[in-house]
Amino acid sequence: MPTKDTKSQFFAVLAQCRDLFINKMKDYGPAWRILRTPSITDQIYIKVKRIRTLQTVSERLVDEGIEPEFVGIVNYAAMGIIQLQLGVVDQPDLTTEEATALYDKVTKEAFELMNRKNHDYDEAWRDMRVSSITDLIMSKVLRTKSIEDHGGKTLVSEGLDANYYDMINYAVFALILLSEREEP
Repeated sequence: MPTKDTKSQFFAVLAQCRDLFINKMKDYGPAWRILRTPSITDQIYIKVKRIRTLQTVSERLVDEGIEPEFVGIVNYAAMGIIQLQLGVVDQPDLTTEEATALYDKVTKEAFELMNRKNHDYDEAWRDMRVSSITDLIMSKVLRTKSIEDHGGKTLVSEGLDANYYDMINYAVFALILLSEREEP
């Protein structure tokens, strides 16, 4: 039986991500609503690429760690799911409250998915390296790009939304593991 409370840790990380989402909405509004899903996928690609670079090089020219990039992955993946559900618009069309309600719905669904998978996989992610989780996210991004390049159609694989949900959950797992390593 795990000694950590995954549910509490998961919700604590989601609260941190949600706070940033809301604050960015206050700064920029829902400008992201005009992004097509391939553009959102490319934003996630940029973030995971930066994480991989920071994990392999010693010199950093921008004084930011990998944690903000994982938070960005959570938030962009949630935006991607919202875009899949609502469709892309030419002009921003949501209030902060509406966008936050949609964000909350998506992250609740991500948690429910994580809970089911976590049970079946017996919290295997706790024994993984953050670098391996990063690679899994990169793999999900590349799968998503391939599906997008095929017009969103798959023969036997999960669709775009499933990959975005997995990106959310893997990024949350990475943030939990990173926070545990910071504890004494």
